[in-house]
Amino acid sequence: MNLNELQPAKGSKFSAKRVGRGIGSGTGKTSGKGHKGQNARSGGGVRPGFEGGQMPLYRRLPKRGFKNIFAKQYVTVNVEALEKLEDGTEVTAQVLKDKGIISKTLDGVKILGRGELTKKLNVKVAKFTESAKEKIEKAGGKAEVI
Repeated sequence: MNLNELQPAKGSKFSAKRVGRGIGSGTGKTSGKGHKGQNARSGGGVRPGFEGGQMPLYRRLPKRGFKNIFAKQYVTVNVEALEKLEDGTEVTAQVLKDKGIISKTLDGVKILGRGELTKKLNVKVAKFTESAKEKIEKAGGKAEVI
C-alpha cells in the first residue's frame, strides 16, 4: 500500500445536502423546513432544554449532593510502580512525572500500598497510606510528607 492509494472507508464520506436548489433536488422551495412556523424562520428554533413554556425537566428535578470546592485531588501511585526507579533515588512528584509514571500532578501525589518494593528510595510526596509507608521503610527507604 502506498500513500497515494489511501482512501476513506466505503460509505464513510457523504456529500453535503444542498438545500434550496430547485424542485428536482427534493430539498427545493421550503428547503426541508416545512411551511411557516418558528423553525422555518431565519434564526428560528428554541434553545436546548426549552419545552414550550412548560417547566423544563432540569428545573423539575431536585438538586442532589454536595460539591466540595476545596477538595484536594491527588494522583495515586502504587508502590509497585516505584520499582522502576533506580536504587537510592529521591522520589518527588516531578521525578515521577519525568519518568512517565504519572502524567499530571493535580494537588499532589498519594502513594498506595499495592505491590512489593525492593529498592531503597527516599520518597517525598503529599500523602501515603499506612501500608505504603511501611513497605518503603521496610525496604530501607524514607517516606516524607511534604
